Amino acid sequence: MSDGTMNILDHLDELRKRIIITVGVFLSLFILVFVFIRDIYNWFVKDLNEPLTILGPLDILWVYFTLAGVIALTLTIPVIVFQIWLFVKPALTKREQRVTLVYIPASFLLFVGGLFFGYFVVMPLVLNFLTGLGQDMFQTMYTPDRYFHFVMRMTVPFSVLFELPLVVMLLTSLGIITPSGMKKNRKYAYFVIVVVSVLISPPDFISDVLVIIPLLFLYELSINLATVVYRRKLKKDQKKWS
Repeated sequence: MSDGTMNILDHLDELRKRIIITVGVFLSLFILVFVFIRDIYNWFVKDLNEPLTILGPLDILWVYFTLAGVIALTLTIPVIVFQIWLFVKPALTKREQRVTLVYIPASFLLFVGGLFFGYFVVMPLVLNFLTGLGQDMFQTMYTPDRYFHFVMRMTVPFSVLFELPLVVMLLTSLGIITPSGMKKNRKYAYFVIVVVSVLISPPDFISDVLVIIPLLFLYELSINLATVVYRRKLKKDQKKWS
């Protein structure tokens, strides 16, 4: 067997190891969360004025599994990022290893921050606006699957989009993008942000605005953070070559 084939097999074995660890942690957290799923469910629905209505015996089970899965996945994010870092670590320089390792806890904090922003800020505003549209015309009745689908639609996309500043800082520190390039392509980025906001938000103007504004702020924040990282990178490079 050639050295190239052995090298590929070693990489595949290492990848399998990282996947097994990640899946094991996720399943362990899923079981732990599921033990307390009734309390978690009650916390999520405590602000509703009326109990949720189920249309079939499997509805509540679907909600329990979905809740446990999303929470377990959120708690597994640091492990996923760390396992990815361990897998690519041999291909990174010492400097790149130090730079990328710092972003692991930050990625988790931003992910959770996005969830909190979506749940405590965006979702109440959108929910109150939408229910207010037909308050005097319809009887409001929520099913668990519809309600939690709405909750996830208002929270999970923000948890992913809140990673934007971190991704920009990482790519800037690695020399892949520059602040000037982000400024030059700002109008294209704004267009993409508007399209994404319309896709992830309910089909009404107020919801779109509530989603677009924070994302535009995140993009501008990313440019400022990238500028700081880029200046530090230039100083280090100048010291290196001086």
